[in-house]
Amino acid sequence: MALIEAKNLTKVYKRFEKEPGLWGSVKSLFHRRLVEKEAVSGFDLTVERGEFVGLIGPNGAGKTTLIKMLTGIIPPTSGALSVLGFTPNKLQNELKRQYAVVMGQKSQLMFDLTPADTFLLFKRMYEIPDDEYRHSLALLTDLFGAGAYLNMQVRTLSLGERMKMELVTALLHDPKVLFLDEPTIGLDAPAQRQIRAFLKEVNTRRGTTILLTSHYMEDVRSLCPRSVVVGGGRKVYDGGTEALFDAYQTHKKVTVQFEGETAFTAPDACALLEQSPHKAVFTIPKERSGAILEQIMREHSLSDISIEEEDIGVVVEKIYRQETGARL
Repeated sequence: MALIEAKNLTKVYKRFEKEPGLWGSVKSLFHRRLVEKEAVSGFDLTVERGEFVGLIGPNGAGKTTLIKMLTGIIPPTSGALSVLGFTPNKLQNELKRQYAVVMGQKSQLMFDLTPADTFLLFKRMYEIPDDEYRHSLALLTDLFGAGAYLNMQVRTLSLGERMKMELVTALLHDPKVLFLDEPTIGLDAPAQRQIRAFLKEVNTRRGTTILLTSHYMEDVRSLCPRSVVVGGGRKVYDGGTEALFDAYQTHKKVTVQFEGETAFTAPDACALLEQSPHKAVFTIPKERSGAILEQIMREHSLSDISIEEEDIGVVVEKIYRQETGARL
C-alpha cells in the first residue's frame, strides 16, 4: 500500500464578495454574494515510502492547499485521500504522531522560550521515551551543527538558525512522512545549502518520506528525483526532475559586466532583458550558448560574466501552457 494516495482530490473555497463603499456594505447585509474558487481540481497522487518528491508551481497553483489537505488541516470538498492508511481530516492521534509539517512562513517554536524548552514540550506531546529523545536530539543537532544555540532564546536566533530548529522540532518524534512548505524561503545561500544537506541526510539515513514545495529551483533539482508540477489546481506533470528540466529549460540567463562603457547589441536569437553602459542581461538558447558566449567575449572586454538556469516559474509556465494545448 502506498504511503500517500489521493484520487480525484478537489477543494473548492467559497468566498464572500461585496461592492465597495457604505451602500455596498448595507446591501451585503441582505444579499451576500458567494464566489466559488477551485483551488485543487481532480488531483491524483501516489507517493511510496522513502520517496523525496518536489511539488512545484507558480503562486496560487494550489500547492499549499494540497499540503493542507494531506495533513488534515483542511478537508477536501470531494475525492478520496489516504495517508499512512488514515483519512487525514479525521485528525486521528495515531496519524498525527506519524507525520510532521514545516512551513517556512509559520513557526511552531515559542519565541520567548529556548529551542531546548520547546523540544521538551514536544517530547511530552508525542510521548517520546527518554532514551529515544536523547538519541534523536543528539543525532539531529549533530547533523545541523546546532548545539551552540539550543539554550538561546528563540527570538535572538537568526532566520537560518530558527529554520534549523524548526526542522529539529519536526523530526524529534521520527515521523514517517515530512511535509515541507517553502522551508528555505528568505534564507541566504549558505543556510539553504545546509538545510538541503540536512534533508538529504534525513531522507537517506532515516528513510523519511518527504514532500517539498519550493520556488528555489536548486532545492528541487538537488533533492527531489521526482517532481509533481501543479498549475491552476491541476497536476500537469509527474515524473523525473531532470527529465522535466531537460525538456523545458530551453534557455539560460546571462549577465555580463563590461570593463568600460559599451554599446552592446544582443546577438541573434538572444532576448535582451536589461541593459546599461556597463552591464547587459539577456537569455540565450541552451544549444547555442557556447558559440554565442564565445562571440561576445571575442567582441567585448568583460570584467565579469554569470550564467543562470531559466527560472522555475518560467519552466512551470511552459509546461502548463503546453499541457492545456496553448502554443509555447
